[in-house]
Amino acid sequence: MRKAPKTRFNGRRHQPVYCMSELWVEKHRPKTVTEIRGQSSAVKRLKVYAVKKEFPHLLFAGPPGTGKTTAAMALGRDVYGDEFRDNLLEMNASDERKLESIRTKVKQFARTAPLHGAAFKIIFLDEADALTNDAQGALRRIMEQYAQTCRFILSCNYSSKIIEPIQSRCAVFRFRPLPSDDVASQIMSVSEIEGVELDPDAAEAIVLISRGDLRKAITALQVAAALDPHITRSMIYETTATAPPEALQGYLLACREDGFHAARRRLRTLLDEFGLAGTDLVNQLHRELYNSDFLSEGAKLDLTELMAEIDFRLVEGGGEDLQLDALTARICQSLSN
Repeated sequence: MRKAPKTRFNGRRHQPVYCMSELWVEKHRPKTVTEIRGQSSAVKRLKVYAVKKEFPHLLFAGPPGTGKTTAAMALGRDVYGDEFRDNLLEMNASDERKLESIRTKVKQFARTAPLHGAAFKIIFLDEADALTNDAQGALRRIMEQYAQTCRFILSCNYSSKIIEPIQSRCAVFRFRPLPSDDVASQIMSVSEIEGVELDPDAAEAIVLISRGDLRKAITALQVAAALDPHITRSMIYETTATAPPEALQGYLLACREDGFHAARRRLRTLLDEFGLAGTDLVNQLHRELYNSDFLSEGAKLDLTELMAEIDFRLVEGGGEDLQLDALTARICQSLSN
């Protein structure tokens, strides 16, 4: 019989509020390669390595939340069993990106013998594309020197930032954003296990917001469940600092039909109601732009270029209020012609 999830009670509403002491992302992370959802091409190849308990250096490339770290940990568990961490060094290269870290931590671990009679040890470098070129050069030499006793698994968002000598020594796996059906299936499964009620339109909102990032989807589910075990669509948008599509469409319509001042008021309402930063608004607006049936193809092209310019200015430190007002003014001007 399944245990009910731990809850505490909200004194005002007398409803259970789910504790956040355990992250659902970790709780429901696949333990073996066969449990990994999606990424069928990568999983098929990794299963062969898991059965043979032998593999070359690996390079996992793809967007965040697509299962790269999960695949590395699952493969280690399949090869070594539950004691796999005794023969595993896990490092986040964005924190240890300098040459000295590679020469000390990685090399010291690589030069020691594997434990429990294992044939080799695993060194997992997450976000390896953050390593400097000098650090990658040192890493390449270590990969050559300790190839008999160590296997490297490198994870990155952009394989183009990994130097060619390292890429040529690795079997490359491409991880793609998960299909919407796989994300929806997983969050429905998690919500059932955790005993929360997830409205169908709330599930659709999570899928839309996550954009193939399963980690982001499960986190959004848990954050909403911490407020109320009955999760609605509006809760998802409120807790993820995301404006719903109809609100963004309303802003674009106001720019076209109501003029600058009305559109500017609607913009401020969007920012205040959903807690959006300037770059968040521009990126969400850009994604929704192509669903706007009332805009011509030419208008969408012009607005895409405009949003790219405003986003660059914001990232470079431009004043948020001024840049967003300029965006609104330019959209109004473009759509009124």
